[in-house]
Amino acid sequence: MSGEKRKLILEDGTVFTGEAFGADEEKMVELVFNTSMAGYQEIISDPSYTYQAVCMTYPLIGNYGICEDDYETVTPSIAGLVVRDYCDEPSNFRCAETLDAVMKRYGIVGLAGVDTRKLSRHIRKYGSCKALITDYDRDVTEAVRYLKDNEIPVDAVSRVSTKEIYEYEEGRNDSPLYHVVAIDCGMKLNIARKMFGANCRITVVPFDTPADKILELKPDGVFISNGPGDPTDVKETIRTVSELKGRIPIFGICLGHQIISLAYGARTYKLKFGHRGGNHPVRNLLNDKLEITSQNHSYAVEADSVEGTGLEVTHINLLDNTIEGVRCQKDRVFSVQYHPESAPGPQDSGYLFGEFLKEMDEFRGGRRDA
Repeated sequence: MSGEKRKLILEDGTVFTGEAFGADEEKMVELVFNTSMAGYQEIISDPSYTYQAVCMTYPLIGNYGICEDDYETVTPSIAGLVVRDYCDEPSNFRCAETLDAVMKRYGIVGLAGVDTRKLSRHIRKYGSCKALITDYDRDVTEAVRYLKDNEIPVDAVSRVSTKEIYEYEEGRNDSPLYHVVAIDCGMKLNIARKMFGANCRITVVPFDTPADKILELKPDGVFISNGPGDPTDVKETIRTVSELKGRIPIFGICLGHQIISLAYGARTYKLKFGHRGGNHPVRNLLNDKLEITSQNHSYAVEADSVEGTGLEVTHINLLDNTIEGVRCQKDRVFSVQYHPESAPGPQDSGYLFGEFLKEMDEFRGGRRDA
């Protein structure tokens, strides 16, 4: 670390000070917190954190460094990281470089030595907010005015989505059983790894790919990925799902879950401070079993808006009763708000990839009989 002081100025005028690490620049961010005890590399490389700064509630960050195989995207787009204790001398045989070095390379600003418990409680009380990570000498009044006069960009999905169609190659099976078209709204790499583990060939397409182009690729199923921002901003993907539903099996995760719900006519809303962490309890209403899940999202589906859409609620969050999963059996469409690929997180929900395989298998059999 540089040893220089740095400020975190919230839009309500609250100020936290600490020591700078990572990139040396000013960033306006949406400030959120994550309760995971491990997985900071997966967190900083998750495209869903685009334009956000994450306050890590677990105090020690950086102690196992950065490992080449653990990235969730090739080019991280998170804006910042706020921690209690930053370790710049990691101990891990898999470590390739320090967290500080990676943050410098990708323009991610860091602030260490912060009372992250106090900061997290502030976010819980007042909600996620805009903030400025800036120089120690920055005038607070002027910074607050700047935050009030400017908005977080709404182009997050278009920023992180692939710009062209490509075949996902890592771990590719020479004899895949299924062909999945993945609509990339900011897809985590471990989702593709999990599907390859299930013998799927994956064609990744941009978020704004129209339905007829996807059907030309002759998939057995379509996957809608996670991603950043407000789902109502991704009108192109909502339209595509609206035109695909009932014609092919569809599976959505996180933002993909919200997009599917919107495509069926449900509504979404922004949570006060979101769900971010690796220990969120979810009840599966189909079998009355409990799953401990990994989550990262700011928006949820309005419960009252699902009725009459053709969707059935399949999962609920036991902390606040928000919707965590929906399905339309007739259309072979289902989705979950949480992350069954679990990077980082528990493995309770990996069965969902098997459910997708089952839907594709039944659909393909019916199609061949036609």
